[in-house]
Amino acid sequence: MTKSGLKVGFIGLGIMGAPMAANLQAAGHVMFVWARGKVPAALADNGATVCTSAAEVAKRADFIITMLPDTPQVDEVLFGAGGVAEGLKAAGGAGKVVIDMSSISPMATKDFAARINKLGADYIDAPVSGGEVGAKAASLTIMCGGPEAAFERATPLFQAMGKNITLVGGNGDGQTTKVANQIIVALNIEAVAEALLFASKAGADPAKVRQALMGGFAASRILEVHGERMIKRTFNPGFRIELHQKDLNLALQGAKTLGVSLPHTASAAQLMQSCAAHGLGGADHSALCRSLEMMANHTIAPDAAG
Repeated sequence: MTKSGLKVGFIGLGIMGAPMAANLQAAGHVMFVWARGKVPAALADNGATVCTSAAEVAKRADFIITMLPDTPQVDEVLFGAGGVAEGLKAAGGAGKVVIDMSSISPMATKDFAARINKLGADYIDAPVSGGEVGAKAASLTIMCGGPEAAFERATPLFQAMGKNITLVGGNGDGQTTKVANQIIVALNIEAVAEALLFASKAGADPAKVRQALMGGFAASRILEVHGERMIKRTFNPGFRIELHQKDLNLALQGAKTLGVSLPHTASAAQLMQSCAAHGLGGADHSALCRSLEMMANHTIAPDAAG
């Protein structure tokens, strides 16, 4: 443990949270952790203090990070019984920074920030992109919204977890950026799926079509990674359809509030809904192609079993 290590609390130690916390620990920060489930043994074995509640984390840490599935869980951990707000009240919030790295509602985020600010603490929304691979490799893209001074104080923590770190603006802007990211990703997955399905149905080899397209203007990271998944039928999750559904629902809810139309986001959301209805909610979001394949009665490539 380095003497310069910051006192960091981490709440939510799932597929993403556990490796993110491990990277903070490896960077020499003093860790205080809590999760509803089991805390990974490696964190405790390497010196992390396992707390009995989110409130205890907030009392003992100067930076409190949450990494949770959705808006209701963040609300509960921050403001429910035994939550972060309770700990801030007991210890005094001055000088503390609450950092939510979950992907949740931008509208709710602004409310959460205001309530945390009233307790004397700063708030940063800092959702991430990069999935489990990025979390393990400390190469996440981190999109931040909050006060510049708090962001600068928290930057060493972000640098331990990610590579592309941007302060976009005030509270809520980080979550807005993440929603925008998920719109782009979903529509690119849909575009790649439609293109490869068209090519396959027309009798062309989809693998060779993908190879040819990777050398042209249609090249993209989605075509590279998820196009390969569609062809090889490897839909084990890197990022689950049910989680992407949640993000697209945030986009559509926000669009309704803002009075804007997002027609193609809506269509991608419906395709994911079709996949979920067929038991594919836990599959990788590249499996969105399955909904199109079912409508066409044709698969981009043969399934492994067939």
